[in-house]
Formats: sequence, structure tokens, C-alpha cells
Amino acid sequence: MPKKERYMLTSALPYANGPIHLGHLAGAYLPGDIFARYCRLKKRDVLYICGSDEHGVPIMLRARKEGVSPQQIVDRFHEMIKSSFERFGMSFDYYGRTSSPVHHQTSQEIFRTLAEKNVFVLKSEKQLYDPEARMFLADRFVRGVCPHCDYEDAYGDQCESCGTSLSPLDLINPRSAITNAVPVLKKTTHWYMPLAEFQPKLEKWIAGHPEWRSNVLGQIQSWFKNGLKDRAITRDLPWGVPLPEDVARKAGVDAEGKVLYVWFDAPIGYISATKEWAIRQGDPERWKPYWQDKDTKLIHFIGKDNIVFHCLIFPAVLMAHGDYVLPANVPANEFLNLEGNKLSTSRNYAVWLDDYLEKFEPDSLRYALAINMPETRDADFSWQEFQARHNNELADALGNFVNRSFTFIKKYFDGALPPAGDPDELDRQLLAQIETTRNQMAVLLDNFQFKEAAKTMMSLARFANKYFNDKEPWRTRKENPGVCATTLNLCVQTIHALAVLMNPILPFSSAKIWKMLQLPGTPDQANWDQIGREKLPAGHQLGELEILFRKLEDEVIQKEIERLRKAQEETSPEKPAPEYLSFEDFQKVQLRTARVIAAEAIPKARKLLKLQIDLGNEKRQIVAGLAEHYQPEELVGKTVVVVANLQPATIRGVESQGMLLAVKDDKKLVLITPEDATAPGREVS
Repeated sequence: MPKKERYMLTSALPYANGPIHLGHLAGAYLPGDIFARYCRLKKRDVLYICGSDEHGVPIMLRARKEGVSPQQIVDRFHEMIKSSFERFGMSFDYYGRTSSPVHHQTSQEIFRTLAEKNVFVLKSEKQLYDPEARMFLADRFVRGVCPHCDYEDAYGDQCESCGTSLSPLDLINPRSAITNAVPVLKKTTHWYMPLAEFQPKLEKWIAGHPEWRSNVLGQIQSWFKNGLKDRAITRDLPWGVPLPEDVARKAGVDAEGKVLYVWFDAPIGYISATKEWAIRQGDPERWKPYWQDKDTKLIHFIGKDNIVFHCLIFPAVLMAHGDYVLPANVPANEFLNLEGNKLSTSRNYAVWLDDYLEKFEPDSLRYALAINMPETRDADFSWQEFQARHNNELADALGNFVNRSFTFIKKYFDGALPPAGDPDELDRQLLAQIETTRNQMAVLLDNFQFKEAAKTMMSLARFANKYFNDKEPWRTRKENPGVCATTLNLCVQTIHALAVLMNPILPFSSAKIWKMLQLPGTPDQANWDQIGREKLPAGHQLGELEILFRKLEDEVIQKEIERLRKAQEETSPEKPAPEYLSFEDFQKVQLRTARVIAAEAIPKARKLLKLQIDLGNEKRQIVAGLAEHYQPEELVGKTVVVVANLQPATIRGVESQGMLLAVKDDKKLVLITPEDATAPGREVS
């Protein structure tokens, strides 16, 4: 008997500081669950692990805001998240939490091993310190203006607007996220992961995986191109996995108030949760093959914002340790937008899973997200599309086919499966379609193409629905009973196949069909490779019919659309009424043509250029924010339009005596220039 393929599957650990929303599901959780369920049907040795990440800085911020301890926050949201996942049908083999003793011990052991191997670099340097809160500020505790895109609320480790990796000292006008105080620099000592030393190994490893998604490889290559930098993996915080005292003592550093960086310990949560699973199985060593056997395929399901941690930092840690397998794939998804806008948890502009489950069935959402999954580019969820998918595809195609087949057999064959005779061409097409669907879905799912797999599954339901119509059993029942019996037999065989094919995506509906078919066990115990090959015998008694999907009415969906609209209105800043300029005031503005005679960059001003211009009867100096749009040499010789009577201003220590006119075209500034050669100093009217 051949050895089973072994898969170690993980989904990104959700922060235990808030509920789960649709963006989370589409990014890291539904794809992982679909693949895990499929692997089980393929009879692979598969373990699917997740858990709550309970050491993130957002948890501390929320605890401070609510006036409670971080432990109270994580206890509340851990249970909420775990319950929501269960109701949604997430089939984790184990769901852990990073505040557990096993996790603390595992994280410290891995840190200690790396320290003993002299992997880390110890650095003493000045870091930002909040004088009001009397604590050092971890990168997520610092906010300020992004130096790359000018986003005003960037975090100290990454700008959520442009995605650039940052350090707190990169921010312009930094402020404490705790007290809003201006931080000061104070000396502290930390352990750093020298990622630059690991870059050659990481590049070689990544080069061996050309099959990974292009969006994942593209982001990794951009990090390689910029060069990996040392990353601090300890923090001065009162909440987290404590720095091992023996390691600190050996380095001559006080361990008091120091913890492991959350992105060092969080991925280790996959390992510690697997250990806890093994303990529950009564075999504490059972975790080892899943993490230490070279034949294991480790797959991380994540959103694109976690690519750097799962493809570079965590693999570097595993490489440095030496006893663990590296990821075989990291099929990261892009983001899911909502009604054409970005989800915003702070503005309550989101669809929360626990709220959704109070009103709708989980399979409707699983299908809507699966068939519109943001696999290689951002996708958009809309309530009207959700309704259309549910009504037209789940109810009218899949549900209608099952309903009419069962109803006909109940009515005319006493609920017993009629025998199949010799198949005709259309019968053979249906049987071939079942086999084709099984094989195509297997290829798609093994390549993490969940959207196409969902479409392929639904195509079979549509084909079967059309088959029922084309075979006209209501007519052949009287004219040719043998043909009618064959038609209905094959319809039920197709329903049997669909119950297994749809199980990874629609587990609850799959279970309903299994019960209606009166089959032993559950559909998740079936064998994928036997789909279409195992036939229900003639005379098999069918169970009671249950409606799979009831139509969703417009008013129900409209309520959800209206809630989002109100959330957006309540949090959107009011647009001030336009201030109209009088004609007399406008006449005061002097617009003149000018020729650029020199241009150069301004040191330490990323966006600014210093221009010398000829206005015909005089020469002036202008500071313009064009450095990201034009090279200095491109501007020399251009005829431009300037506001000639603008009051001079000093910008970054350089006097500017006017303003250029430009058009903003999709984030790019384009200078306004006359079509024909025009002498400098001409009036623009």
C-alpha cells in the first residue's frame, strides 16, 4: 500500500482583538478549509491547524482603551472567534491560542536554540520612548506620516496605505499611539535576526518554487531587490512571550519587561498548537512528523499583508533552527473590498461573521466568497451579487435539480431508486461530465484555484439541470418508462457525486443531501477518487426531501446594503460647500508662461525639485513637488504656466517665488504646457 501524502496546513492566526469579517474569511480561512476538506476526501494524511494570536500590539491598545487587562481582551475574542469559525464550518483539527503555556515554552525553546547557535545580533541603540506612559514604544505603538506616500496614519512597522515596510524612526512627525505624546529617544538593547545573511539561502529556496503565485513571488522579489535588513525580534513590552532569562543573563541584559516580537512568536503558534493537538491525541510526540519529516508538505494560507512574515522571516527562523520543514507553498490571497470600498473595522464598514450567521446560512457565504475569491487580485463583495449567486446558482441550479429529482422519484417510484437501462448519448454525456468534473476540480484544488473549482462544480449542477429538462421524464414516464427510470437513476447518481464534489465548499448542504440519500456516515468520509464510480443500487430508498436553498428576498438584502450605507455616512467627513471665487478676485491672479532653465533635487526632500525659470523680463526660483513625476533634466527647456503674483514662501529652507500649474492624472502630476512654442512671460487668459 503506497504511503499517504502528508500535509501540514495552517491559516493565519487571527488577532484576538475583534471579531472575524468577510475579508478575513476570503483571505486566509475559507481557502484553507476548502483545501483541508478536499485533502481528507483524497485520503491524505492531513492536519489543519489555527489559533488566536494573542500578543499583538492592537490587543494592548484595545485593553488600554477599555480599561481592562490584555488577558480579558483575548479571552473574550478567542471564544468569539472560535465559535464563529465553528458555525461557519471551519474544520480545524485543532484551534489553539498563543497565550497557552505550551506556546510560551515552544517559542522560548526555538529562540534559545537560535541564541545558542549565535544566530542573533545584539544591538544597543536609542529607540522611541513615551515619557507620559513611561514605556518604550514598539513599532505598532508609533504612528506618523509615511515618508513614501505621505499617508498620515502609518504604523511604525508598515504603511497600510502603500504597503512599504518601515521602522518607527522613518516616520515623519511620530507620535505615541498610547498617549499621543511626542516620543523621545532612549537607549535599549535588543536581539536582531540578521536577515541579510539569510538572503542568499532564501533566494535559492524561493527560486526552487516557480509554481508559487505570481503576486506572492512578485512581493518577495521586491524585498530581495531592496535588500533584507536586520529585524528586531524582541520588544520592550509588558505583554507577550517573556524573553528567556538565561539567554538575557548570558548576554548581560536585564530581561525585565522584554518579550519576543509578535511576528517571531505568532508563526511558532502553528507548531505549539500542533503539539497541543498531539497531547490531546494521547501521543505527545505525534506532532513531529508534520513539522520535521522532509516529506511533509507545509502549506500556509494567508492574506497578502502577511507574505513577508511567512515567506521570509519565519522560513529564516526555521532554516536557522535546522529541524523543521520549510513551506511547500504559501498561496496568499489579495484583499476583498466591500461594495466597491475598502473594509474598515474602525468605521464598522464590514460584514461581521457572527452577525451574518444570525441572518443567513453559512454555505451561501462560503459559495459567494469561493467563486469570487481574491486569489491573484483584489475582489469585491456586494450584497446584490451575493443574492444573485444564492438565488440563481445555489437555489435555481443546484437546489432545483436536487428538488425536482427527489420529488419525481417520491411521487412516481415510491421513493425507491429506479433501475438504469442502457444509456443513450445524453446519458453518456452526463456520466462523462461527472468524471470530467471530478478530475478538473482535483487539478484546480491542488493548484489552489478555488474560484475555478467552484465554477466547475456549479457547471455540473447546471448541466444536470439541463439534462433533466432535455430528457423530459414527465413525458417518458408514460411513453417510455425504461428511459424515464434511467434518467432518474442517473440524476440521483449525479446528486450522489455532487454531494462529495461540493463538500469542500458547501459542507452543510452536502450533509443535507447525504441525509436525503440515506447514506451511512457523512460525506466528508467519502473517497474523492470514487466519485462517479460508486453507484447507488436500484431500489435504494431515498429519505425525506429537504429544501437546500430558499430564495433571498430583495428587502432582506436591502437592509444589509442600507446598514453599510449608514456606516459610511456616519464616519465620512462632511464635504464643505465649495467656496466660489468672485470674478474680481480671479482677475487678480496673474498666470504667465515661463521657461525652465535649470532644475535640481533638494537634499532630503523626496518630492521636491528646485527650478530656475525665465519669465521674460526676470528670472525666478520655484520649489515644485515634481520629483516623483519628472527627472530634473526632463524639465529643462520646457515652457510651463506659473502663478506669477503668488506671495513667496520658504519650503524646506528654500525660497519659492511662484507656483507651477499641473494636472493630477491618476496619481501622476502632468505639467500644463502650451501646445505651440510660446515665449516666456506671455499672459495666460
